[in-house]
Amino acid sequence: MVYRHIRDLREDNDIKQITIAKHLGVAQNTYSQYENGSIDISPEVLIKLANFYNTSVDYLLDLTDEKKPYPKKTRGVM
Repeated sequence: MVYRHIRDLREDNDIKQITIAKHLGVAQNTYSQYENGSIDISPEVLIKLANFYNTSVDYLLDLTDEKKPYPKKTRGVM
């Protein structure tokens, strides 16, 4: 699977791969492989990326073109 949105988001924000890799706790070449689809991204890393870019995992997976994240769940007060 090619994760075109993670490359686009990184480039649009003028962020280097090494910066994102450090944030995720992975090597730069691992992050590069995420971007070109050589290896799949774990759900945990997808969540970290979505939070970093303030978007949804669905957007990162190219399931939607909507960049805006979903509203966060709120817990009811008892």
